[in-house]
This record gives sequence, C-alpha cells and structure tokens, in this order.
Amino acid sequence: MNTIDSQAAKRWQSMPLQASPWLHDEINRRMQDRLDCITCQPVTWLHWAALSGGVEGYESLMQRYPQSVGTVFETSRRRAQIILQQLQQLQQFQQRQPGFGSDGQTGQELPLAPHVVTQIEQPVQMLWANMALHATDAPQAMMAQWYQALEVDGFLMFSCLGTDTLQSLRDLYKASGWPAPAHVFTDMHDWGDMLAAAGFANPVMDMERITLSFTTPERLLQELRGLGRNLHVHRFAALRGRRWYGQLLRALAQIPLQLEFEIIYGHAFKPAPRHPVGARSAISLADMRAALSQGQTPVPPPYP
Repeated sequence: MNTIDSQAAKRWQSMPLQASPWLHDEINRRMQDRLDCITCQPVTWLHWAALSGGVEGYESLMQRYPQSVGTVFETSRRRAQIILQQLQQLQQFQQRQPGFGSDGQTGQELPLAPHVVTQIEQPVQMLWANMALHATDAPQAMMAQWYQALEVDGFLMFSCLGTDTLQSLRDLYKASGWPAPAHVFTDMHDWGDMLAAAGFANPVMDMERITLSFTTPERLLQELRGLGRNLHVHRFAALRGRRWYGQLLRALAQIPLQLEFEIIYGHAFKPAPRHPVGARSAISLADMRAALSQGQTPVPPPYP
C-alpha cells in the first residue's frame, strides 16, 4: 500500500541538502561489500541521487573501479550543483594527500572527474542506487528508469528502508493518538516482485537491522530530520507548536532513545530481450489451413 504524498516526495527530492546522512554513507559501505560477490567489472556506471544517497559512495566506487567512467544522476539542478561542488572539493583535497599523487611514486591518483547530470544520457553497465527507492511515490516508474539506464547484462545495486523501520517511534505516536511519523515502508519480497515485473532478471534480496542509540531526545530528533521527512499522505497537516514538541520530548524520554532501521539490499541484472525489438512473425493463410488439416500446430518461420 502506497501511503506517500506525491507532492511531498517531489519537494523532498528537490531540496538542496548540504550533507549526506551518516546512515546513508554507512549503508554505502555495507553495500560495497556485496560487490565482492559480483565478478563483472563495469566500465561505466551511474550513481543515482548521490547527494541524499551518500557522497562517499562515489569516491568508493572510483577506488574500486579506477579505470571506469562514473556518472552522478541528480533529481534537480540545485542538487546537481551542490554535489558537483562537493565532488570537486573532494578531488582537490585528495590530490593534496600522500598516496594520490600523479607522479607514479606515491600511488595512483583517484580519477574522480565528476560528471553530474539530471538526465540519463547513455546506458551504463552498473547502476548504484542507495537509499532512494523508499522515498518515491512511484517505485515502479523509478525501476523502469533504472532498467532503461542499464545496458543489456548490466546490473543494478540498490538499498532502501523496510517495513520494521522506526517501529518504536510508530508505536509511541500511535499510543499518543498522533498521526504516523512516517509513511508505510514496502516489504522486501514486494520489492523483488516489482523488479521482476520491471524486466530485471535474477533479483536477489536480503536485509539487516540497524539500531542507533542516542543520549537525548533532541539528538534523536536531529538525526531523524537529517534522514528525511514524513511523507505520509495523512500526516499532521499543519505546523506543530511548542506545547506538542514538549510532549514529544517527554514521551521520548520514557522509552529507550533508539531508532530502528530495517535495511533492504538488492541486486538484479538486465537480461537480453527474448525477441528482437519490433520483430514480428507471420504465417500465410494457406500454410495455416494445410497444417490444421493435418492435425498440426502452425509454426511461424524463424526471425530473419
């Protein structure tokens, strides 16, 4: 069940973030470990929505595939400008560090050369989408974009939040009679079904749970705000006041100061089409009648 407000989702996807959430960078690192099981070495790849998904992921992928060409796709021009500046600053910093010299004496230079786009220009051999899928109101459309962005035999790597995310916070809001603090997240198996429906082959899904602990309710809410926004279509429609905020802080102080996250990981391949695009088969009426009169099933000629 999709409970995401589409307008709220679009606003969030276009907001100019100044930094990637810590959790998203951490998930980037954990998703990198899953690349060890894939023998394909992509020459071209695309980092989907890297500003919210974790800027460090781009650097890590360039280190893993130093001879490859990496492109960043962003969801708005404002975000594209911000991440381009961040990647350029990262490149300048690294070129001043030992081990990233260009003289061949101290190590291999990291060839960031960031290429940031807001439209997919050429298909790539790998698409990297970290912590994006759960924040869109049109996941099937996003998967279709991923499918079109990949070359045949290219592969998708993605992560997102699962159904058990923020369970204790949901319980607190429900017990207090407040609308939900977040939209309903999709089950891991449903994501796998959607991938198959989008045309991907051999989808593999797994998950893990991460719990973050905090020292104060204020610090917990600060982390939560950095991770995203409440996109629920039935969220509280107006601005909350100081009185409600005080109630929230007192309620949080009565429970363990923790945020639970169910992290879903998935990868899948884009298979070759079963039939040539636009190809048609035909059998003449005479051949069909002849075959039927002999009790045979008419077989069309092979594709040219």
